[in-house]
Amino acid sequence: MLRKKPKEIKLSGSVMTMYSADFGNVEVQGHIQFSINYIQRLREFHIFVAECGDLAAVEPKRGRSDPYVKSYLVPDKANLGKRKTSVKKKTLNPTFNEILRYRVRLEYLRTQTLILSVWHHDTFGRNSFLGEVDVDLSKWDFDHTQMNYLALKARATPTLAPSSGQGEMRVAIRFLPQIIHSEGKEGHNTGEIHIWVKECKNLPLIRATIDPYVKCFVLPDTSRKSRQKTRVLRRTVDPVFNHTMVYDGIRNVDLTEACVELTVWDRDRLASNLLGGLRLGAGTGRSYGAAVDWMDSSPYEVALWERMIASPNEWVEDVLPLRVLNSAKTAFM
Repeated sequence: MLRKKPKEIKLSGSVMTMYSADFGNVEVQGHIQFSINYIQRLREFHIFVAECGDLAAVEPKRGRSDPYVKSYLVPDKANLGKRKTSVKKKTLNPTFNEILRYRVRLEYLRTQTLILSVWHHDTFGRNSFLGEVDVDLSKWDFDHTQMNYLALKARATPTLAPSSGQGEMRVAIRFLPQIIHSEGKEGHNTGEIHIWVKECKNLPLIRATIDPYVKCFVLPDTSRKSRQKTRVLRRTVDPVFNHTMVYDGIRNVDLTEACVELTVWDRDRLASNLLGGLRLGAGTGRSYGAAVDWMDSSPYEVALWERMIASPNEWVEDVLPLRVLNSAKTAFM
C-alpha cells in the first residue's frame, strides 16, 4: 500500500557510525541536496547526491575543504556496507551529481535508516567530519522522488546499541521458508530457522575466570526438544563459538508469535550462572493470543528479526548488546 506523501521530512535521531576520523575539530554548517528512489525492476535503492553548500572550512585561512559524501544503511552497516562519492577539491560548495546504489529488497529497506555524512578527505587518512543527515526509511514515501534540501547536523554522542555492561554477542540468523526432505516431499509448508552463534565479547567476569557457553530455546517451547546449546569454552570473556543451531517445523505465521531466546552462562563446578542474553522476536508482548513477559525484544533485537523475515534464505547478522533477563527455562543447565 502506498503511503501519503509527507508534508515534511522527519529525521530520526543521529546514529553513531564508525570511521577512522576526526569528529569534533570542525564546527558543522551547511546543507546537502539529494533525492532517493527505489527502482522496482532492478530491486535497487538509488541515492542521487546532487550537491552540498556552505560547508565548514577545514583549512580556515584558505577557506576550503576537499569534501565527499558517504552513505550507510543502519543498523546493517556490515552486510550492505558504505558507498561514497568522488572527492571534490578545494571547495565549500561541491557539486556531485552522482548515484549511490544498493541492491536490496524494499521490505528490508524499510527496516533501515539512511545516513548521509559529509567528510573532508585528508591525504594522510585522517578525514574530518563535516556533518550528516539521517532518514528513517520505515516512514519514507518512496513515491517522493523530488530533491530534498536538508541542513547538516553535528554528530550525536550515543552509540547505536549502548552496552549494558553484560557484553555483546555476534549472531547471524536466517529463515528457510520451505525445506525439501530426502524423500523429495516438502515439509507441509514448514521451514527452518538457523541460528549461528559466532562469538561473544567482554562478558562480565563474575569470578576469577569464567567458562561460558550459550543456550537456546525457541519460545514458547521450553521442552528438552527445544533446548540446544554450544560447547563450553574455558577461561575466557571473549569466547568464539561458531556454532549453528537449527529448528524445523517453523511456519511463516510462527515468525510473529515465537521468539528465539539466547542466554550466555558461566559453567561453574557446582552450578551455572546466567551472564546475560538476547531475545530475537517481534517484541509485541503477546504470543498466540496470550500476553507473555518474554516477548520483550529490544529495538535492536526486533530489527534483526525483521531483517530475517524480509530476506528469506539469506543470513543476516549483527552485534547485539547482551542484557539482564530471566531465562524462560532454567531447569536444564
